[in-house]
Amino acid sequence: MNILIAQKDQLPIIHQLAHIIWPPTFKEILSPQQIDYMLHMMYSPESLLKQLENGHHFIIAEQDGKYSGYASYEFNYKNELKTKIHKIYVLPETQGQGIGKTLIDYIENESIKKEMGLLTLNVNRYNKAVGFYEKTGFKTTGVEDIDIGNGFLMEDFIMEKPVSKTN
Repeated sequence: MNILIAQKDQLPIIHQLAHIIWPPTFKEILSPQQIDYMLHMMYSPESLLKQLENGHHFIIAEQDGKYSGYASYEFNYKNELKTKIHKIYVLPETQGQGIGKTLIDYIENESIKKEMGLLTLNVNRYNKAVGFYEKTGFKTTGVEDIDIGNGFLMEDFIMEKPVSKTN
């Protein structure tokens, strides 16, 4: 498996993957209207470009010419020595094959190079990925409800994982 550092011209790959991954991932948790709203809010071409320009790093998992997942992250989140994983998603049919762990390991290694001491992420409290994050060393450190507009709310756990050269 290869991890590609996404450039501006590869953002459409992330847009396409999100539209494939999100509906089955969130169908039991969010309404179709909220899924559509959030996909537009976070994955429109304009939104992805703005995120890239504002310091988000995008990576794509690729194997045998097929894209199976993506992640985005930001160093020095809130001017602290932490890396925020903003997005990490894998195609449902490829889950359980180590792709998500490979994406996290890549981000962790990049964080160590930048001397970040902590990985942090938000995950919907009802998302089965919570167990995956726990298996990869994340611990729940808080809860957060985020009003994202249009009457929708993100109900998240905040999860964190210390990183160091010895992890």
